[in-house]
Amino acid sequence: MTTRRTHEPFQQSLIRRVSGRNGAGGASPHALLAGAVVALTALSGAAAQPTDRRPNFVFILADDQSPESLACYGNRVCRTPHLDRLAREGIVLDDAHHMGSWSGAVCTPSRTMIMTGRTLWRIPGATGPGLEHPPSFRDDAARTSMPALFNQAGYRTFRTCKVGNSYPEANRLFQVRHESTKRDAAVGEGSDWHGDRAVEYLQERAARGDREPFLMFVGFSHPHDPRNAPVDLAAQYGASNAGPPAEPDPRSPPLPPNYLPAHPFHHGHPNLRDEVDVQGVGERRGEAAIRNELGREYACIEQIDRQVGRLLEQLERMGELDNTFVFFTADHGIAVGRHGLMGKQNLYEHSWRVPFLVRGPGIEASRRASGFIYLLDVLPTLCDLAGIAVPESTEGTSFRPVLEGKVDRVRDHVYGAYCGGTKPGIRAIKADRWKLIKYDVLDGQVRVTQLFRLDENPLEYLAEHQAQAVVDRTGHRPDPRRTNLADQREYAGKRKELEDLLRREMTRLGDPYASAMFPDP
Repeated sequence: MTTRRTHEPFQQSLIRRVSGRNGAGGASPHALLAGAVVALTALSGAAAQPTDRRPNFVFILADDQSPESLACYGNRVCRTPHLDRLAREGIVLDDAHHMGSWSGAVCTPSRTMIMTGRTLWRIPGATGPGLEHPPSFRDDAARTSMPALFNQAGYRTFRTCKVGNSYPEANRLFQVRHESTKRDAAVGEGSDWHGDRAVEYLQERAARGDREPFLMFVGFSHPHDPRNAPVDLAAQYGASNAGPPAEPDPRSPPLPPNYLPAHPFHHGHPNLRDEVDVQGVGERRGEAAIRNELGREYACIEQIDRQVGRLLEQLERMGELDNTFVFFTADHGIAVGRHGLMGKQNLYEHSWRVPFLVRGPGIEASRRASGFIYLLDVLPTLCDLAGIAVPESTEGTSFRPVLEGKVDRVRDHVYGAYCGGTKPGIRAIKADRWKLIKYDVLDGQVRVTQLFRLDENPLEYLAEHQAQAVVDRTGHRPDPRRTNLADQREYAGKRKELEDLLRREMTRLGDPYASAMFPDP
């Protein structure tokens, strides 16, 4: 494993890494110096820290959860008191994203990026024209993955998560593993199974008197479908695991404001499972089906929240909470009726963004920041906080300066891709208040550009949201100025600016479809 060394050559390489010149990139100038200084301080001071006082880490990952499901992002229905506590006692990041996917199983590249800190087209499993790796690449990349680095640094490592759609070569390196896909309503067959394994691990550590620092990867199988929630919780949200009623249950969650009965054009992935075969929904997009599924989703999220509460309580009981960084996020978001979609295979904010909460030493309570982070930034950030040297293979940027209130974000723009269906697929670029999405799917039959000013239109309303039938269902008529601006003449300059930026990012990140999305004139 190659790691960066101290003194001048190391400092120069670290500044290059923080700037993202060869990695996830787009670093804002005001973040560069702060990020480099913080990282250098962490690494130079690591040796002086007593082993038993190095920070612990609990990294909690939900499966298919939009930030719009949590109170700290504006939800007023889903009950999550323990996640609310994390937000209240720590920091909430408003612009956290996964970089995208070349597969309908979006979780596979997302989780691989988390484990390796590599970008979308440079991770094991990446597919596309001209992308080739030797058979040894998967094992070689695992040697610089999250569990490998923390094992080598003397941490005790633990993992509980679902089976599959991940990066098994890295997963098997955790010292303690409990893996099973748990999405049933019965006791011990849902999120409580993962919660039991995590709490038991902490209890066993306490019983043995273990003093080594620990890294826990606590993954839940929900709220990914089938959303078979505990029956009592589902009932509280007016939902049934057996399927939607003929008419909406009045207790069920309201439709999202950006709900549509159908997407305005084909999303580009024919027969996509998430859009045609979600248990209890299928191809239905009526009010009863969507509200029932939202109720099931919220019940699953509340059950996850209960497990988070159990973990926090156990850490407090052990006297470890104040020395532990607790992260909560998801591998990607999800639509569940927003924009007429059900799945995560799109680049609207509800599916491209992820919730991101962090509580821990040195993090001021009740703070918010933009962040402009990717999930692939998690690995270098954990290493930075732990005083572990970051491998040269890691392309992400530590957002420790954001956590500590030194900067608001670590880059000026973020790139997103989805091409698990027809090619070249969907691409997005987001910079400051503006966002561009481009679709080139179904062999050129659908070519659409969307431009949103997110400070005025954060829910990405379209003209279709003005239809009276939609307004009658949602009870909300958006301001007509809050719409797709791509074809409005006054925004032609902004559209071109973002298209040029997207083209550059596709090229810089090795997107094999850059020339197909932006052919030479």
